[in-house]
Amino acid sequence: MTSPKKNILLFNDPVAAVRAIENAWNLRDLDAIVLGNSIDCLWRHKTDFLWGREQVRTYLSRKWRCEHDLRIVFELWAVEHRRVAVRFATEFRDDSGVWFRVHGNESWECDVNGIVHRRLTSENDHPILEHERILRWLTGIRPADHPGLSELGV
Repeated sequence: MTSPKKNILLFNDPVAAVRAIENAWNLRDLDAIVLGNSIDCLWRHKTDFLWGREQVRTYLSRKWRCEHDLRIVFELWAVEHRRVAVRFATEFRDDSGVWFRVHGNESWECDVNGIVHRRLTSENDHPILEHERILRWLTGIRPADHPGLSELGV
């Protein structure tokens, strides 16, 4: 598995870089996610604004305590110089057992070293029934044969 700690703009295949970041999220590898961002990074996630790795670490730790059985799929949308756009879908259940699907877009701006310096997320979430889930695999990374977002038609 390719580590998301590597410079995402130095990959020969940006799709592989996005997949490595997806893997870190599905593994809930907090260190890999945090270290993939600059020390002074800026994140905007809905109404939350985070500055620096430690705020990102705290935010994700808190968020993941409430999101169970989380699955996420990223898809590369565009790459331009030091900017990367991805779209994603996530499914998880909350503490009361209600399932949610989230659709969103992220824009990543990298510093000159290829580390994410700014991450801007826009997303919409809505409750779904368990049988409506489409991101189905065992805990961990998405299997190679599981369809991506385009193949799923989302």
